[in-house]
Amino acid sequence: MINDLIKEMVEAGVHYGHQTRKWNPGMRPYLMRDKGGIHIINLEETVRCLDKASDFISELAAKKRKILFVGCKQQAQQAVSEAAQAAGQFYVNHRWLGGTLTNLATIRKSVERLKYLEGIEKAPEYKAMSKKELAALNRERNKLLRNLQGVREMDKPPQAVVIVDTAKESIAVAEARRLKIPIVGIIDSNGDPSVIDYPIPANDDSIRSVRIILQNLVDSIVVASKG
Repeated sequence: MINDLIKEMVEAGVHYGHQTRKWNPGMRPYLMRDKGGIHIINLEETVRCLDKASDFISELAAKKRKILFVGCKQQAQQAVSEAAQAAGQFYVNHRWLGGTLTNLATIRKSVERLKYLEGIEKAPEYKAMSKKELAALNRERNKLLRNLQGVREMDKPPQAVVIVDTAKESIAVAEARRLKIPIVGIIDSNGDPSVIDYPIPANDDSIRSVRIILQNLVDSIVVASKG
């Protein structure tokens, strides 16, 4: 079973890290060697870390706790939204708004604004608005929807966050740590595993790599939720 997963990971390029000059020394325990100036991630460590993270996520799911998936770079956006929706969880996949965790009250106000804009045609002031005003409100609605779609039902902080590329999503990491929310992070050779509770060493620049890691986490959530 493990060998099959490692084979699948190799085919997906999960083992490819960054150029050696961009590495974080904290990742040393998870790396095998460098090949042509590229660090190679030890996939046995990846599987071990993935199992540990999956066990943690499963425990939360079994207790019906909520998890927030985060990944805003292009390679992760679709995979993050699909994974979160398949698992019935929250997600941020376009832009991390500062305070999403630490200032949730402001985020909720933005969600209420979004709801108002979505129902603007029923508002008494609608008929008095010009085409220019309505166009501006429509742009605002689309922007809010893009940023808030995955968290519009999140009225309290999640019990864990799953982050793709912890180096890029440093603000999300900082907010989760400030609130002592456990972090499961897909972390490449340039990341800092010391700030992540459940680091999963893996290539975070490959769509296939991100998908295979997220799918394993989602499977754990789905199985635990049914138990």
